[in-house]
Amino acid sequence: MSLIKEIALKASQAAKVLAGVSTDTKNQVLQAMANALEAQQQQIIEANRQDLSQADELGLNAAMVDRLTLTPARIADMAQGLRTLASLEDPVGKTRLQAERPNGLKVEKMRIPLGVVCMIYEARPNVTADAGALCFKSGNAVILRGGKEALASSLAISAILQHVLEQFNLPAALISVVPNPDRALMQELMEQQGLIDVIIPRGGEGLIRYVTENSKVPVIQHFKGVCHLYIDRDADINQALSLLVNGKTQRTGVCNALEGCLVHQDIAADFLPLAAEALKEKSVFINGCEQAAQHIQVGKVLKEEEFGQEYLDLEIAIRQVDNLDAALAHIDRFGSHHTEVICTTNEETAARFQRLVDASVVMWNASSRFSDGAELGLGAEIGIATTKLHAYGPMGLEALTAEKFVVTGNGQIKG
Repeated sequence: MSLIKEIALKASQAAKVLAGVSTDTKNQVLQAMANALEAQQQQIIEANRQDLSQADELGLNAAMVDRLTLTPARIADMAQGLRTLASLEDPVGKTRLQAERPNGLKVEKMRIPLGVVCMIYEARPNVTADAGALCFKSGNAVILRGGKEALASSLAISAILQHVLEQFNLPAALISVVPNPDRALMQELMEQQGLIDVIIPRGGEGLIRYVTENSKVPVIQHFKGVCHLYIDRDADINQALSLLVNGKTQRTGVCNALEGCLVHQDIAADFLPLAAEALKEKSVFINGCEQAAQHIQVGKVLKEEEFGQEYLDLEIAIRQVDNLDAALAHIDRFGSHHTEVICTTNEETAARFQRLVDASVVMWNASSRFSDGAELGLGAEIGIATTKLHAYGPMGLEALTAEKFVVTGNGQIKG
């Protein structure tokens, strides 16, 4: 039996064991995992240093190095995410009434685990803890295939989590890390129909497209994060500046950072010079359309087809638009269905924006950086789905379950 087949088979068997574990026990395990991560943080950081020492050799850019780096604060955040998950309601087994039929049948739907989830990701070692905990709480086994960039960190984190599982007499295979980053093994993972139920790729657009095009197992997709902030003519300028600077510069190498800013023509002359000054203080390179360039100095005047870039760096595209409809049209063409933000004091305009924009998260007067599972009350996220089957947006516990029909009768037969 191949390594991948063995991992997948053990995960499938472990998922069946987890089906009989109570919510109280799952929560105790999560609390113990959080404590263990903090208690053994030095072990994790040492493994992470090993990964970071190869960053230059592997050609990682600044954004990927940032995602790869673990610090005591980031490990504490991981642990807190597990504790938050322990405090959240367990979706498994929850029922909702669908109908009571004229013949007396009671029709309900019950939430059930997906089964075995496979995560394929790049330089994101925190995914190991987040995905492991989310899948565990929602009743799923998880197979984690990280890139070679973060392998030592991922193995260190998973070893800690597996040790806790074994302390509670649960199979370590509930959280498995593929120990070899060979791409041939990744391809074999994507062929495990019947053992793996869903694959969630998390990383650059190239990785996600590769998985989508080659997997024989259903894939939840998120290609990139091209997020916009639209400054409406009724925007509070100070608030707009704050949302712009925070969304672009608070952390650049993440999918919920701003990559574009759209400014209504009626406010452009007042807003754009202030925006350019604030962004340049943060060393942001500004690209802009011809109209924006009449108000501010831009590093590059963009052609129409040059909008929609995911910079993941201190760089942004600014465009002046005629009205809300023009902003909506731009987002429809260049957005990535991730996160879109409007800044306005006009409730009617905000409501129209939130209703019409096709994005998994649409915000009004709030930073795009809040488009995150933990920030939205999910405890953590296993990924962000930018297609609508079967989830849309940050995926927490409920998104890692499906529903089955449960029907209760008292002897009814079909005539």
